[in-house]
Amino acid sequence: MTTAAAPSVLELLANNSNFVIDAGIPRQKSIYTSSQSQTKETFGFKWQKRDTYESEAVQNASKAWLKERYTLPDVSLAQVVGGKTVLDAGCGSGHSGLLFFGDVLKNCRYIGVDISKAVDVAAARFAERGMPGEFVQASLMDLPSELGNFDVIFSEGVLHHTDSTEKAIRYMASKLNPDGLLMFYVYKQKGPIREFTDDLIRDKLFKMSDEEAWTALEPLSKLGKQLGDLNIELEIEEPIDILEIPAGKVNLQRLFYWHIFKAYYRPDWTLDEMNHINFDWYRPENCHRQTPEEVKSWVESAGLSVMNMNIQEAGITVIAKKS
Repeated sequence: MTTAAAPSVLELLANNSNFVIDAGIPRQKSIYTSSQSQTKETFGFKWQKRDTYESEAVQNASKAWLKERYTLPDVSLAQVVGGKTVLDAGCGSGHSGLLFFGDVLKNCRYIGVDISKAVDVAAARFAERGMPGEFVQASLMDLPSELGNFDVIFSEGVLHHTDSTEKAIRYMASKLNPDGLLMFYVYKQKGPIREFTDDLIRDKLFKMSDEEAWTALEPLSKLGKQLGDLNIELEIEEPIDILEIPAGKVNLQRLFYWHIFKAYYRPDWTLDEMNHINFDWYRPENCHRQTPEEVKSWVESAGLSVMNMNIQEAGITVIAKKS
């Protein structure tokens, strides 16, 4: 299928009674689960705060991290997605899609789907940059059949926000064409104190509005900045196995970050930019963490073969191919 011959998503969904066209974007009318409704509101709120992620410092850091995790050896991005139909599953404001694909977007058909009204922000940001893109507001677990299957599905930090990461991987695999690629990032399980603290904070924020939750996280973000600005390095002489803290040199802020609570820090970012990252982590009700072994087994049981798995303390990035 060539991009020139394909009908637009507006044409495809014009007669689908489960969708309404609003502001040029098809929007699903279905009722979501309660946790997905909370996710919808959370990310709609977050991605509208464009001043918290559009600075040069944030864009450069985000782009470098994307390329570090998703670049295949000896294969250019143009070879991976050029001339292909690409689904950005959970596109948000188009932040990762624009940064990672860049000018290659001009040589593929890009369809961004998100459960939230962030699709409006994405459409505006794509237009501002002169990039082609089509957008649909819908649940990733209930995509309209009219869209068909895809050559590439890209899902950066989204599948763990569904009701089940495992089911989301299986569903995404079912939407791939033969030899299609699923490229995704999900959170990795952390140590016991960090897991406890993360859930404690998340439970407290759940009772608040998005604005209240954003404000409630600001003191934590300030503490993370204070710890980072100290720039103190510790030497942990032997592993603390009962807390899953390894031996070795570690910055004080990173010790807190990885093993006690998440309080993001970069010296060249503003407090609001760091708070954006913390809000992204703590606010969604659905925020599953998994082990690399679990993710690998889910991918393979979905009929995909793992081409590359990048495992970091923060999460797990996978590029997998459909047989």
